[in-house]
Amino acid sequence: MSKLKICGLKTEADVEIINETQPDYCGFIVDYPKSKRSLDPNEACRLAEKVLKTVKTVAVFVDEPMETVVKTMASFDMAQLHGNESERYIEELKKRTGKLVIKAVIPKNSADVEYFCKTKADYLLFDAGKGEGRAFNWEILKNVRPSRKYFLAGGLNEGNIGSALDALDPYAIDVSSGAESDGKKDYSKVRRITEFLKSNQERRNDDDRV
Repeated sequence: MSKLKICGLKTEADVEIINETQPDYCGFIVDYPKSKRSLDPNEACRLAEKVLKTVKTVAVFVDEPMETVVKTMASFDMAQLHGNESERYIEELKKRTGKLVIKAVIPKNSADVEYFCKTKADYLLFDAGKGEGRAFNWEILKNVRPSRKYFLAGGLNEGNIGSALDALDPYAIDVSSGAESDGKKDYSKVRRITEFLKSNQERRNDDDRV
């Protein structure tokens, strides 16, 4: 079953939705003013600590100073790096925090995908941009080797998640704007996406038994 990450939480109401629907991961964007979902590091930590322990919390950073990231990670389970962080940066962050790292990348073609798969990050996240909510050509991911676990992001919503799962086999689906209505996280959408992923897996299991 592909796991689910709901990203871009900003309020206590968002946290309540997460605690009730129980996706596998939830993400908070930290100190990135270009995003309307950005939070001050202290506020991000405060909200993350209200998330039930059954849901892994992810702090999303974009070219943030190492010291800020290390300090913030005391309140989070995983870090997601969405900028131009180097492999040396990734190694140092893992060493200093002991936390898992997701490296977000924007592939343009299959050669890009092959190159990014060499990262020392624990997971990759393939996206079309830095939270713009756009989809990209999923075909270029078809040859990602099974040992390289990745999150699939970029314009995913109730209408196209099924197509993404039919085309690919991502470790996790990452949804942000697709789980919102009027710019706010929507409980009904999060619940339906969660239930869809569960039912899709049950269907695949039934097909495997035939």
